[in-house]
Amino acid sequence: MTSHTAFVTGAYLVSVVVLAGLVGFIVLDWRAKRRELAALEDKGIRRRSAGKDAKPS
Repeated sequence: MTSHTAFVTGAYLVSVVVLAGLVGFIVLDWRAKRRELAALEDKGIRRRSAGKDAKPS
């Protein structure tokens, strides 16, 4: 393996690890936001995007 191959392989590995970390963070944050939204809706707080005439689900 040449030094360039090792550098390129290492760069790809670092990129994959960083991207996997970002995807993991986004998924965990999305789940937390869904739980927070559900808790607010259970308290009777509705989203403005649901509209005034929208029935609660």
